[in-house]
Amino acid sequence: MKLFVFGYRCSSTFFTFAFCLFTFALHAQVSSTIDSMSIKIGEQITYQIQVEADTTKLVVFPEGQTFLPLEVVEAYKIDTTKNKDKYNLIRKYGLTQFDSGSYTIPRQKIIIGDKTFFTDSLKVEINDVVVDTTKGIYDIKPIIAVEKTSSNWWIYLLYVLVIIGAIGFLLYWFIWRKKPLSEEEQIALLPPYDRAKLALKKLDESHYLEHENLKDYYSELTFIIRKYLDEKVYDHALESTTDELINRLNLLKEGNQVDLSKDDIKNLESILKRADLVKFAKSAPDIELAKIDRDTIDVEIDHVKEALPEPTEEEKLLDEKYREAQERKKKRNKVILTVALSIFLLIVTVVGFSLKYGFGYVKDTIIGHDSKELLEGEWVTSAYGFPPVTITTPKVLKRVTPELPEEMKQQIDLTVFGYGSLIDKFNVAVSTTKIKNLGDKEIDLQQAIDGNLKTFETAGAQNIITKKDKFETPNGAEGLKVYGTLDMAVPNSDQVEKGKYTILAFTAENVVQQIILAWKENDVYADQIVERILNSVELKELEE
Repeated sequence: MKLFVFGYRCSSTFFTFAFCLFTFALHAQVSSTIDSMSIKIGEQITYQIQVEADTTKLVVFPEGQTFLPLEVVEAYKIDTTKNKDKYNLIRKYGLTQFDSGSYTIPRQKIIIGDKTFFTDSLKVEINDVVVDTTKGIYDIKPIIAVEKTSSNWWIYLLYVLVIIGAIGFLLYWFIWRKKPLSEEEQIALLPPYDRAKLALKKLDESHYLEHENLKDYYSELTFIIRKYLDEKVYDHALESTTDELINRLNLLKEGNQVDLSKDDIKNLESILKRADLVKFAKSAPDIELAKIDRDTIDVEIDHVKEALPEPTEEEKLLDEKYREAQERKKKRNKVILTVALSIFLLIVTVVGFSLKYGFGYVKDTIIGHDSKELLEGEWVTSAYGFPPVTITTPKVLKRVTPELPEEMKQQIDLTVFGYGSLIDKFNVAVSTTKIKNLGDKEIDLQQAIDGNLKTFETAGAQNIITKKDKFETPNGAEGLKVYGTLDMAVPNSDQVEKGKYTILAFTAENVVQQIILAWKENDVYADQIVERILNSVELKELEE
């Protein structure tokens, strides 16, 4: 039989235990005070218990509704201060009452080691709230039907969808959308011949000749013809000198690569050299000659187009492949940019949530964590065994049939309900043992718990460290709490895993009721699960 669990924060159970570890002993003082003797209905009184002790004994403060007829609104954490060789422990409680009258706060029991102390009883007055009758008195409003509020999960889903939609829209608008082309982009898409013709028209619209700015005029005019030749005839036409370019055109003509006439080449040479003189020798030709040169360049562009051979099918195919390659490159760049931006936004989102909730919580939410899923799942409150043990757990405990020797079956009736096992990440079990023919003997809870510890060892646990405390449920059932750490062997390996355990044991007549928990150490979600489970334990039979 494997009964176990992994993790627990031993803070705020039904009794808060303050361990006062000192080297000197045997003296304690207890006092109690309230901050007000008279309050209005619904207001709070702060009730304070102060304990001064220098003993190694256990100090137990009252918990639960022990202040009746006043109700406990909140029990605050214990404040501890050191005064020389003694410690002062202060516990505060927020109390209230919703009916007017005179009430007495009963004496409160404080346990220090094996001694019991009682505080003084205190009287308080709860006063009515004065009603201003001059404004009229209204009847109590009738009961109205209110629809049951549903889960708000759809709000978070809506937030996620809105964020994803906004990011998708931004990526589409700035990356994937076909944007309107600018004038420069539209010109760049034109064939070289059309671009050259369009450039000549723009030159006509300029005011260079009106201002007799021949240098800039000839610079643009020669750039137009050089750019066209660079794209269609000789790919170094832009950086070549006039002589180098004319020599190249003559060689291409002689090699029958360009069907230009000698007159065409001579016209180009004449215009290019005249432009060189204007740009570098500050020559100033007549304005009309400049216009003639413009018309000559226009004609020569047509002659160059006519002189060029028709592209072969292979050249057309290469051009098509080049365009497709450029499109693929452009699309690939868009994909890379989209992925990069998505990763960046994801990182920013994770960092933002990590700063607010912690990186571990965000990581466990994204990747998943077994204990976290248990903690945030739907919990179940149920009673197990007879007499019943009522407990709230993240999963329904299933009946387990333990294997017992025949001689033990004749001595006890054992009922076990559990979830998980010792080697799992989380384990909880509730067992009820009815002892037959007990007679006048008393049940030893420590002996019953020792049996569970031996079961741990049988299941592979090592280095079991044990601590012991008293434990009391909210409805007054007193029992024994044994807790500590252990090492569990990892299946199919030589490694061990640190774990924690807690065992609660109660007895009534010839019955032993136990709650066994075991979980992995450093599992914050399992710690919260265990704390919630321990705070839910009730023994109904004792309550009755």
